[in-house]
Parts: sequence; C-alpha cells; structure tokens
Amino acid sequence: MAADTPGLRWRADLTAGLCVAGLLLPEGVAYAGLAGLPVAHAFAAALVGLAVYALFGRSRDAIVAPTSSSASLAAAAAAGLAGIAPAEALLALTLAAGGVLLALAAARQGQLSAFVSRPVLRGFAFALAITIVIKQLPDVLGLHPPPGLDAPHLLVWVLAHTAGWHGLSLLVALAAGGLIALLRRWPTWPASLIALVAAIAATRWLGLQAEGVEVVGTVAPPAFALHLPDLERDAWLRVAELAVGLVVLLFAESWGSIRALGLQRGDAPDANRELMALGAANVAAGLLQGMPVGAGFSASAANHSAGAQSRRAGLIACAVLGLAIAVALPALQWLPRPVLAVAVIAALWHALSPRPLLATWRLGRDRLLIAGAVVAVLALGLLHGMLASVALSIVEALRRFSQPVLHELGAMPGTRNFVNRPEHPDAVPVPGALILRPQEPLFFASAERVMAEAAARLAASGAATLVMSLEESGDLDSTALECLLELDQRLAARQQRLLLARVKEPVRALLHASAPDGLGREDRQFWSVADAATSLGG
Repeated sequence: MAADTPGLRWRADLTAGLCVAGLLLPEGVAYAGLAGLPVAHAFAAALVGLAVYALFGRSRDAIVAPTSSSASLAAAAAAGLAGIAPAEALLALTLAAGGVLLALAAARQGQLSAFVSRPVLRGFAFALAITIVIKQLPDVLGLHPPPGLDAPHLLVWVLAHTAGWHGLSLLVALAAGGLIALLRRWPTWPASLIALVAAIAATRWLGLQAEGVEVVGTVAPPAFALHLPDLERDAWLRVAELAVGLVVLLFAESWGSIRALGLQRGDAPDANRELMALGAANVAAGLLQGMPVGAGFSASAANHSAGAQSRRAGLIACAVLGLAIAVALPALQWLPRPVLAVAVIAALWHALSPRPLLATWRLGRDRLLIAGAVVAVLALGLLHGMLASVALSIVEALRRFSQPVLHELGAMPGTRNFVNRPEHPDAVPVPGALILRPQEPLFFASAERVMAEAAARLAASGAATLVMSLEESGDLDSTALECLLELDQRLAARQQRLLLARVKEPVRALLHASAPDGLGREDRQFWSVADAATSLGG
C-alpha cells in the first residue's frame, strides 16, 4: 500500500535510503576499480551526485552515482588522452561531460536520448557487461596480465595461462558469489555489502593475504577539495571530443531509468530538467575530485522497489553512505580483490541476461542494430564501440526515412475523408487527379526519390493534377524545398498541375517566401485533402 501520510512517507524514504546506501558502498569500491581510480573518487562522486540531484532533479526514483557503464567508458576515454595523468583525465572528462549536459539543457535538447535507439542501448549494455566480466577474471584468478589488452585478447590470455590460476583466490570468489546469490532471495538485504563484510572478516581471521589472496590495500578518504585540472587548451579540446560519447551514454542510460520507473508511478519527467540536474551533478563531481555520475538502473530500481516516496530518500542515502564511509574506510584495506571482482560482476548481472535482446530479436525488427552494437563494442572497445553504435542508430533511421513510401488516397463515399486506397477498396479516386501522401516527413535524404516517384506515378495514371498531402511534414529543409519546387516546374512543363494539401504553417510561410507566384499562392495550398479535391470540382 502506498504511503499516504507524512509519517509513512518519511519511514518509506528512510527504508529506501538505507537500502540504497547499502548498495552504493560496495558499488563505489567496484566502480572505482573499473575506472582505474582510487576508491575515494567514487565515494566523492556518489555523495556529491546524491546531494546535487536531490536539489535540482525531479525524479523520486533516480539515484545519481557512479555506474558501471560510465566508469568503464570514462576509463576507455581517459586511456585515449596520452600525456595526461589518468586521474586528471577522468576529472577533466567529468567536468566536460557536465558542461556539455548543462549546455544541452540550456538549449532544451532533451531529445538527445533519441539518438540511441533502445535496441542499440540494449546491445551496448550486453556487450559492456561481457567486457567488464572478462576484465574481472584476472582478479578472480589471481593473475597479472600485461597492460593494454582488450577484452577478447584478455580472455585468450587468461585461458592460455590456466597453470597460473590461484586456486584459493578462485575459491574465495566462488564463495562470495554464492553468498550474494543466496542473499538475493531477500531483496531488501544488501547482499553485496554483507559479502564484502564477510570477506574482510575472513581475511583478518583466516590470514587469506598470507596465503596469496591479494587485497585492495590502503584506501584514502574522499578529499572534497576544489580542483580544476591544469590542462592546456589543446588538451581540453581533446577532452571535449571524447566526452561526447560519455554524454550520450550518461543521458541515454539515466533517462531510460528515470522514464521507465516514472511510468510505473504515473509521473511525467521532464527530459530537459533531468539534463540540467545530471549536468550540475557531474560538474560538481568533477570539481570535488569525483568521477562521472548517472542514474543507473540497478540503484534507481532498488530505490523504487524499497518504496521511496520522494527525493528525500536520496538525501538519506547520502547521509548514511557518508557515515558508513567514515566508519568502514579503514577496514576496506582488507577487502580481497577476488571478492571485489565478484561485487562488480554482481552489480551488472542483470545486464548479462539475454532476454531483452531475444525479445527484440523475435520481433524481427532492429536485428542489425542489436548485432552491430554488440560486435562494435567487442571489436572496437567501449568508446569507439559506443560512437559506432550511435552512428549505426542514426544511419538506420536515415535509411528508413529515405525510402519513399507514397500512399495513394481515395475518397470514402458520402464523407470528406480520404484514405489509403489499397487498404480501403470502397475508396474512389478523384476524377482527373492523383492524390499521394508521403508516409514519412520530407527531408534531404528522401525528397528527391519521393518527387521522382510521384512524377512517374502521375505520368502512368494519365491524370492532369497531382495533389500531394504533406501532413507528415511539419517543416522542410532546403533540399526538400528545392525538390518540391523542381517537381512543380517539371509538371508545369508537361501541362500538369501540382496542388498541396494539409500544409502546416511553417511550410506555408516557407513556400510563400520562396515561390509567392507559384506553390506559395493560396489557391495552390489547402488545409485538407477534401478542400483540394473540391477545388478540382470533385
């Protein structure tokens, strides 16, 4: 039952905050490892992200903190910034990503997430999860691979060095994984946190370090000191270029979580407001020596499932996490690395499920996008794979929009309705006219083909007038405008006419300015197909 009194809402937020804090502590340790940063950076980012989002965000469910995907992608981007210390590069990327997000919010570009289709995002998340799991194998097995290996080559290296696998490290990892799997039967229990505490205790009491099990070592507390990376102008430009992929991923992932969980509550989140909140959180995290933050699905879903009623749950999680860090920080030095690797794998276990991919695959749609995203990440790495996936989304959208589909319309007897003739056998053509409707908006990639097909179909019909319904085109780019005017000239040369129906105001104004004596005339444009047909005497 939903909390319907202030006392119950407070209690629900307190419960959710405690649950989230128990999740974020082990995730912070894990994601710092993914980013190649000291744990202090992840803790600083989590505390700052929670506090700033509570001030500026609007979602009751969103938990803004480091995520596995942002940590991995930021690390891959930082690796491409040769000559810059990794920590400085990560801070610069966080600041740049936050700045770009704020700029996009100011420009009201909340539709940014639409550039990454859901099949591509699912394919990317699946490939990312596989990549991260492979990169945890050396810690699970007590191996020390050469630096710079990508995921496929690292897997080959691990399998080629089975003789070097450390049995006790593997046993410790399997025990931790089994404990986490067992505790997840009770969703309100912080399974990973309990496993980490048990592993630290076992290391101290059983002397695991003396038996060759590696531990995290000394962990410094978050500094929370203002720091701006001291980079040259050219270096900042390189950072800004690499931050683009991070921005797309951060917002696509965060908006997907916020929107999906908001729909379950009946909330209507504002994409531009969320852009601003995420941008502010990342700028603050960058200035206070954090790392990139976003509204990851695992933490946000945990907050939602625990019954959070307001953003107060995030503030409670922030306070509890801060207290837990202060108390637990000295003990983290005894955390076995195999257990930390298992915590990373557990945090993204949901992303390894092929069910979302298979569901989309069975639909018979977007198979190329799914396969392309998975292959791109595994073959090109995280950063270039992400950019390739975004490019694939855009190219596929352009391909679909550029394929001309023209419906021939006919009148339904006794009405003013005009419908697609092949789907409605009762619809009748207007004598002396061919009425066509492009299924997609006219733009530079489709306009020329649409006009060519329209001219050919008019010639084949023997009609003297072509009526084109532009209801799908809210506006025209310069290429579409030129193609439309060229079609008018071509038909005029053949003693045929072009009339336009269902013309939107922006298109009317554009045609009036471009061809006031031609298609811009009032007697060439009509608000409805029926009005255009009536002007022909039909």
